[in-house]
Amino acid sequence: MSEICERGESVDIARASFVTSLNIISNTFFSTNLGSYDPRTSMELQESVVRIMETIGKPNLANYFPLIGFLDLQGIRKEMKVCSDVLFQVFQGFINARNNEKTTRNEGDLLDSLMDLVKENGSELNVNDIKHFLYDLFLGGTDTNSTVVEWAMAELLRNPMTMAKAQAEMDDVVGPNGVVQESHISDLPYLQAVAKETLRLHPPGPLLAPHKAETNVEVLGFLVPKNAQVLVNAWYIGRDSSIWENAERFEPQRFLSAREIDVKGRDFELIPFGAGQRICPGMSVAMKTVPLILASLLYSFHWKLQNGVLPEDLDMDESFGLTLHKTNPLYAVPVKKINKTTTLV
Repeated sequence: MSEICERGESVDIARASFVTSLNIISNTFFSTNLGSYDPRTSMELQESVVRIMETIGKPNLANYFPLIGFLDLQGIRKEMKVCSDVLFQVFQGFINARNNEKTTRNEGDLLDSLMDLVKENGSELNVNDIKHFLYDLFLGGTDTNSTVVEWAMAELLRNPMTMAKAQAEMDDVVGPNGVVQESHISDLPYLQAVAKETLRLHPPGPLLAPHKAETNVEVLGFLVPKNAQVLVNAWYIGRDSSIWENAERFEPQRFLSAREIDVKGRDFELIPFGAGQRICPGMSVAMKTVPLILASLLYSFHWKLQNGVLPEDLDMDESFGLTLHKTNPLYAVPVKKINKTTTLV
């Protein structure tokens, strides 16, 4: 990031955030970085994850006409297989490498622990289970987090005073020449409010995960028949003017009022991760990762839009999918702050 800043080039915010999220997960499981911040480096893994999310979100004729599902008229099954195979090949490569290691590693990671479980007598866990577990984790923990960070930066660039307020808070808490740590996040309420406000306006999963009614149930006078698929429109709930004042405006301060609203499924006006027993299992990771990446971007750099674009002219179009992406990627130019020498990104 510092090299890009020195050259006066712009940063693809979604890519930078994806790489950071990817490396956090890959270091936890594989003790290595899978992503590179170099824009010249191929990001086949990221492209595959994004294509999977977009494909899952497409209307599928087979859901309405099961008898023709085997024809795959829209090519959805083929697209999913091609993209998923990219991820499975990466996972299999790490598993093969661990199986071929002749010495015990001094410091094991989560993959080592999972492989040990597979080798235990009577274990119900197998290598295929591990690959599918990693598949779910990488899908849920990379694209969604990077999407939220991109939307947050877009909103902050459209609202320079809000960005300045978040940066001032970080300067007070972290100090003039510190390094942003996870331990700082709890002392940054305005930054956390920025994350919540972003999730309100731009939930990464606009329709949440599909649910199915187990029995006939009546909700507010409407009958939901047994086996009906239920989709919760979190995007609309977050913009409902009967719930939120100035619903279309980005106002993080609304979350600093006396009544605390969280994203843990208890306050139904803000459920970007769902609620109840089926709440997103990656919620806790997301609420640590997103503020941390945002803090690292905002602490060491000022930001401006490339090519002299004015904040009010920034394109905010959305592309629908399982994850709600920004139609046109956000490119922003980092400007080094005076006396700032370190950053996490």
